[in-house]
Amino acid sequence: MASEANPRQGRPSMTSAMRSSSFIKEHQQYRPPSKPENHYGIDTVVEDLQASKISSPRQISPFNGIPSAENPPTIVESGVSHELSHPNCTSAPGTKYDKLVATLFYKSTSPRVSNTVHSPVRVPSPTRGQSPKPHASDSEFPPNMSPSSSIDTFPLEPPAGEPEPLDHLYGSHISPMCITSFLHLMSTFPLPPGSADLNSAHRCLKLDAAHDYHPTVVELTMSPAPSLDYLSLEDLRKHELIYRFEREWNTDVVLRSDTLWRRYPRLVVFDMDSTLITQEVIDLLAATIQDPPDLGARVADITHRAMLGELEFDGAFRERVKLLKGLPASIFTKLRPVLDVTNGVVPLLRALRKLGVKTAVLSGGFLPLTSWLAGELGLDYAHANEVVIDETTGRLTGEVKGRIVGKERKRELLIEIAEKEGIALEQVVAVGDGANDLLMMDAAGLGVAWNAKPRVQMEAGARLNGDSLLDLLYLFGFSGEDIETLIA
Repeated sequence: MASEANPRQGRPSMTSAMRSSSFIKEHQQYRPPSKPENHYGIDTVVEDLQASKISSPRQISPFNGIPSAENPPTIVESGVSHELSHPNCTSAPGTKYDKLVATLFYKSTSPRVSNTVHSPVRVPSPTRGQSPKPHASDSEFPPNMSPSSSIDTFPLEPPAGEPEPLDHLYGSHISPMCITSFLHLMSTFPLPPGSADLNSAHRCLKLDAAHDYHPTVVELTMSPAPSLDYLSLEDLRKHELIYRFEREWNTDVVLRSDTLWRRYPRLVVFDMDSTLITQEVIDLLAATIQDPPDLGARVADITHRAMLGELEFDGAFRERVKLLKGLPASIFTKLRPVLDVTNGVVPLLRALRKLGVKTAVLSGGFLPLTSWLAGELGLDYAHANEVVIDETTGRLTGEVKGRIVGKERKRELLIEIAEKEGIALEQVVAVGDGANDLLMMDAAGLGVAWNAKPRVQMEAGARLNGDSLLDLLYLFGFSGEDIETLIA
């Protein structure tokens, strides 16, 4: 009878189970081949290649077809490198992509806005030949005190932090990093259904010699445009991300649909005060009155509030004209040499005439000066307010004749001129700076806020804050070379 197996009899032996003296070597995940003679390293491969004959590479035939979107060919010949692709070409038959054009202007001379909240005290704008006066808050409210003396105007929240000025890090121009940042921003908006990628192309429209010939105006064409079901063009222009980008990179961004009418305007309408000229005419008139001594400041304050939209323009204008009662009618002739035409206006109008574009000035000021300025600059139309002059004394009565050229009347006049000239409103451009210009901007195909008040900057379709009104031509796709030809 066989004896029972001892439970300890099958105990393994370390020496018999291991093939080497290293436990780690035997149990590691990777083990070298059991036959080293069959393993070929890189040295062996190189030695074999040296002994063999390598066949000549296959001859590649030149490209003769249409490039594909998945793998666009690249032609490299005689030092020329060109990649063929079609993201921004005309749409294929039966398809249509809405393209969006973004024009980026670097604001080289525009100072940064401080985070400090100033008091609402207003001072009149200086007239020509006068130096600007310091802001009242600079002397009345030191930096370590409250921003307002009235509890009603005291801010309920601290001011938002100013974005980091990235142009100071990457260059005082439209840098490649600036363009990359903008394209990344635009890629966050949903595209139309069926669109996978956002394609883009750019053109440098202006190279500034003061910035080592770096671009300061760049035009970006993006295809397709963000989905209109998600965000309209008007809402996209006001988007917080666009505003923050402008603050970070010290730029103005103008967004427009890439339509035929964008490149071919036929009528450009201007406001006069603070647009075609740098002053407000009614303030110049008030400054000539010495009694009472504070009349100029009172009129300037009403003007400022009306331009901000705080006061209804028609009523504010009548109130200011009453304060001018008794001025001689000859004052309009005396003010002609004082008018300071905005930088860039003269060459801009010369270029528009060469292009066959009609021009008009619609002013909430006074017809005698507006008509004279229109004749000097060569504008086709001029409309403004007529004041009543006493035929006996030859002085202003303080009254206005007919309808006041306010926001509603400006809109009506713009439409009337366009209809008379047979011009579609899509080919009309309106330029202004005040709240009374908003309706005519809205009626035009493009409304441009020129160094405008905050509300106008937000509502207008485009905003320009440079030092030359000639920048308007860049919005039509003209390059710096084109503009030089037009203004010659």
